[in-house]
This record gives sequence, structure tokens and C-alpha cells, in this order.
Amino acid sequence: MHRAGFVSIIGKPNVGKSSLMNKLVGDSLSIITAKAQTTRHRIMGILNGADFQIVYSDTPGLLEPRYTLQQAMMNYVKVSLEDADVVLLVTEWGEKLDELITERLRLVRAPLVVIVNKADLAPNEKAVQQHIAYWAEKVPATAYLAVSAKTSAGVDAILPEILRHLPEHPGYYPKEELTDRSERFFAAEIIREKIFLNYEKEVPYSTEVSIESFKDDGKLLKIRAVIFIERDSQKGILIGRGGESLKKVGTEARHDLEKFFNRKVFLETHVKVAENWRKETARLRQFGYLD
Repeated sequence: MHRAGFVSIIGKPNVGKSSLMNKLVGDSLSIITAKAQTTRHRIMGILNGADFQIVYSDTPGLLEPRYTLQQAMMNYVKVSLEDADVVLLVTEWGEKLDELITERLRLVRAPLVVIVNKADLAPNEKAVQQHIAYWAEKVPATAYLAVSAKTSAGVDAILPEILRHLPEHPGYYPKEELTDRSERFFAAEIIREKIFLNYEKEVPYSTEVSIESFKDDGKLLKIRAVIFIERDSQKGILIGRGGESLKKVGTEARHDLEKFFNRKVFLETHVKVAENWRKETARLRQFGYLD
């Protein structure tokens, strides 16, 4: 018997959803930073076993949308829940149930597994069990697990729980595929991660990365990337004095791109202004957030 299905990973920003998916898939597909709302897309990671295929969906963190980009992000969550055969609700140590989570759980029709991440922050095992009991009282689910994506503690218990609910079905993707996303997408995400790590305040949230050219001869990968920013005043901040800030981003991104693609990378970056792109439907469609 072969089983296959879609597993949606949902939760509020900064609970460690992306770290957890990377652990479950065994590869770094979702970018990770300490800032909230780093994940903007629905990113699928595919795990194949001898008799199963799991298609994980890492979704943007749950929030109340304030502009068009965030509305598109929350639509990814909605679609992911509609597709799901299993839903993983990722919370973090000390987090309580609120209306934002409750509202999304109303859309869940598949078996639900509640995961308390960052359990390594708990003072002792008794505190962990009390917190698990809190969620068991508040949210009906098939299982409640305490894990630490940082240390990997408890993560191994997630797979058997998913397999318990996975329907009998042939694989949805070829076995050699790790994700549904293109190489261009991951190149842009790696560059965007470095922007989030190197800038403060509004600048990271105001940027979008577009790959204009992606040429691979098997030995050298040549990438031309355009970083869009919302206001002309932010352009100077992004570039920095004498171009030093942008150069640092490019160097760090190139290093990770070479690890990701396992070959030498020549990275060329440019900065352009796209005013209020987060609120403009045409721009969001150009950047792949809207059909």
C-alpha cells in the first residue's frame, strides 16, 4: 500500500514553522530569520519514503491583513487548508489560543496535530505537560506534541503521526523532486533572506527580489537579480555608503547560493524603486503573489 497526501503547516509568525519544515524535509527550503512575516509564499517540500509521499506546505504566519500583499499571503493559508490531508498547527512555548488561530481552525476539515515548538525553553518537563494539557483543553486534535526545531528534540514523533492519517494514494510528484518551486524562486528567497538579516525597521518588508537572468552552464551559475524597494529614500539605505551594504548582502547571498546549487555563482544585483508595490495588484501579479 502506498500513501500520499498534503500536510499544511500553519501558525502565527515567529513560532518556528519554517525551521520545523526544513527539519521534516531534511533540507533548507524555507528562509529563516528572527523577524516576523519572513515567509510570504506557500512553499512545498516533498518527503518520499519507500511506501509514502508527504507534500508539506509551509505557509505565511497568521495575521490580520492590512494591505494587498498580506491578503494574498493569507489566501495561501486558506488554499493550503483546503488541500490538506493533515494539518499541523505550530505554536510556541507559552503561547495561548487567540481569535486569529481560532478563525483559521474553523476552516480545518482534516485531522489536526497541535505542535508546541521551542519546548526547550520550558523550565521542566512538568511545565511542558501542563502546556500540552492547556492546548488539549482548548483545541480538539488527534495528537499534541512538544518539540524543539532548534535541537530536533521530539521532531521524530511527528512523522509517525502524519503517516497514521495519510490516505492511500499514489505519489503526486516524481520521487526525485524535493519541491514544487523553481531554482529561480529559491535564488530570490536566499537573497531576500540576507536583506532581512542585514537591515532593520521597514526596509526588509518593503523589498522584493526578482531574478531577471538565470544562466547555468553546469560549472558557473550566472544570476542577475533586481531588488525592488517601495520608496526612493529606502534605496540609499539598501545600497549603503559607497555601495557597502548591498555588497555585503551580495557576498552573503552568493555564499549560500553556492552551497544551495553546489557550484560557483556569479551574482549581479541592482536596486529599483516600485512605489507602494505591496498595495498594487499589478506589481503583486508581476512578483507571483496573484494569479
